[in-house]
Amino acid sequence: MHLVIVTGLSGAGKTQALRYLEDMDYFCVDNLPTQLLPKFAEVGQAAGLDRVAVVMDVRSGNLMGDLYEVLYSLKDYGCTYEIVFFEADEDVLIKRYKETRRAHPLQKQGELVNQAIEQERRMLSPLRDNANRIVDTSDYTLKELRSSLERIFGQKAGAGQLAVTVMSFGFKYGVPQEADLIFDVRFLSNPFYIDALRAHTGREKAVREYVMDLPMTKPFLDKYIEILRMVMPGYVNEGKNQLVIAIGCTGGQHRSVVIAEAIYAALKEDGALVSITHRDMGNDMKR
Repeated sequence: MHLVIVTGLSGAGKTQALRYLEDMDYFCVDNLPTQLLPKFAEVGQAAGLDRVAVVMDVRSGNLMGDLYEVLYSLKDYGCTYEIVFFEADEDVLIKRYKETRRAHPLQKQGELVNQAIEQERRMLSPLRDNANRIVDTSDYTLKELRSSLERIFGQKAGAGQLAVTVMSFGFKYGVPQEADLIFDVRFLSNPFYIDALRAHTGREKAVREYVMDLPMTKPFLDKYIEILRMVMPGYVNEGKNQLVIAIGCTGGQHRSVVIAEAIYAALKEDGALVSITHRDMGNDMKR
């Protein structure tokens, strides 16, 4: 049994994500208490469940205090798992709470919602650091969220197939522990030092055009993508079914995002089972 633990910030789209996973034939449970996870895994295995998704967040009580010990015990039940952390920018979360007129689960009487959001970020920071995937829903419509989840979870890598995740990140926030391949693109000129581009990200046209027009960008991409095409079949032959390609720059805002998007597009065009995530995009803008 493979278990997807859906967690993250309240209002970031976890419940909606669970609905979409259910549509993809996952057996889904919302707000499962941490202490019940081993028993749930035992029952799921006995019932022959293959793919399971559970939402676990601050509503589950002492999430951080118990979770890692509980996760370690899952191997006794022959259960594999991955943690998917959902987040969004503070202003987006506040807007969503205003639209739904619901209170944040950590919000106390007389307290502003942004205070509760910040408290939750601090509480869940260790969990975010250990997540296998981070999904930032700040710019997602519901349709885009569904499409993203379908790319990641809608298909399983079968025999002879490799599920590839392309990730951008910032070295200042640490190297992603889950990465199989890491490439440093800090040899490219940094858009951060251009006033008109500093506040934008690599998903925006102006930054993308700047990075792609640099003399070294296209030759690098051509060679690196050629290497990936060469080694990916080798990973499959060795029995590997998941590959995480991490592209890093200083802050994870500009260069790494552009390059990751270009690699993702090339592999997708090749017909690879590929998804993309931007781990640190937006972090510098929040400081």
